[in-house]
Amino acid sequence: MNRPLSRSRSLLAVGIASLVLSFPLHAAPQAVAVDRIVAVVNDEVITALQLRARVDQVVRQLQRQGVELPPREVLEQQLLERLIIERAQLQLARETSLRVDDATLERAIERIASNNQLSIDQLRGTLEQDGVSWSRFRDEIRTEILLTRLREREVESKIVVTDAEIDNFLASNPDAFSGEEFEVAHILLRVPEQASPEQIEALRGRAESVMARLRSGEDFARVAAEVSDAPDGLSGGSLGWRPLDRLPALFADVVREMRPGETSPVLRSASGLHIVRLVDRRGGGDTAVAQMEQTRARHILIKTSEVLSDADAEARLLGIRERVVNGADFAELARANSADLSAAKGGDLGWLNPGDTVPEFERAMDALQPGEVSMPVESPFGWHLIQVVDRRVQDVTDERKRNAARAALRERKADEAYDDWLRQLRDSTYVDLRLDRE
Repeated sequence: MNRPLSRSRSLLAVGIASLVLSFPLHAAPQAVAVDRIVAVVNDEVITALQLRARVDQVVRQLQRQGVELPPREVLEQQLLERLIIERAQLQLARETSLRVDDATLERAIERIASNNQLSIDQLRGTLEQDGVSWSRFRDEIRTEILLTRLREREVESKIVVTDAEIDNFLASNPDAFSGEEFEVAHILLRVPEQASPEQIEALRGRAESVMARLRSGEDFARVAAEVSDAPDGLSGGSLGWRPLDRLPALFADVVREMRPGETSPVLRSASGLHIVRLVDRRGGGDTAVAQMEQTRARHILIKTSEVLSDADAEARLLGIRERVVNGADFAELARANSADLSAAKGGDLGWLNPGDTVPEFERAMDALQPGEVSMPVESPFGWHLIQVVDRRVQDVTDERKRNAARAALRERKADEAYDDWLRQLRDSTYVDLRLDRE
């Protein structure tokens, strides 16, 4: 069943509010410079001025975070690679007619302002004071939404977690839901698709040189910002605080045996070579019985496409809602109209716990009384019409563990699949690097 599940890495699911506080500020260059091409990505170019702007943004961001800056030329190499991968994703989105219309963009910006307790005018004024033009900000948010939708379509929608996998996870991770949290940082040295033995050996040599630097006492965050190929490398490789079940399986297996301040040996995955640092750990011992209010809900999902805009999807659901209010059977309409796998069951999602669905869906669902039907609700998955069937309070200790295991496995699989998908996309993209050419 394709529930509108919570996705910790989804920009819309976690809220875009943090972008305002961490948005990479960009001020106009102080002098006019002659531009040149630093890379060709398929049939598009990346220019020196575009790269310089991104480097300046990241420098300001690292300075705010207190991360020691790597050499400028290292930052340029790292950020050019990220620009290439971003450009390849945007090209794929455009070629497959994935779009973010203005109405969706405006709603996202309204949520950013609201989450920061600002009006739209105040948000605009704050950004402009920091040197961020309103048009640039809108373009950045549109890009973030588009990349989130692309990831959901190309990767996350294809993730399946079986009951057997859940059983195995719970049996092999009895302490996964103890309440203990781990603050972890990592360095990734990415291996190319179909890498030769010589390339892998060279990568291992590079990993050993990184380990030598760390053993000599160099700051982990600075080294990560300089060498890591992971998206979080430029922020020191920090994954933040996470329970064990929310860490990649490869990391979870080693950090549970580590003490704060320790660094793992070099680890190998399909994505490449990893070095993990356990910064700190806290909590533990959460074995309380969970009494939780559950909601029995059903929904109708309409997905947008190149031929169906957000406005059209919303209008279609308004028409369906009117039919339900006038006595039509919700389940029959779900079977006839919903794009979700739950359509075969009349849109029934079963009993839902808090956190089982993305925030937009859950907020709308929680506001309904049993039997009531929502107005159209937008989420990263599309547009929903929601009906609450019933509510109950249940002892969900075991069920909570299974749902948490399902979510953890889904997130792990999605992260691994996304890394692999990005690697394949990068390797299949024509790239002509010209950064070091005169």
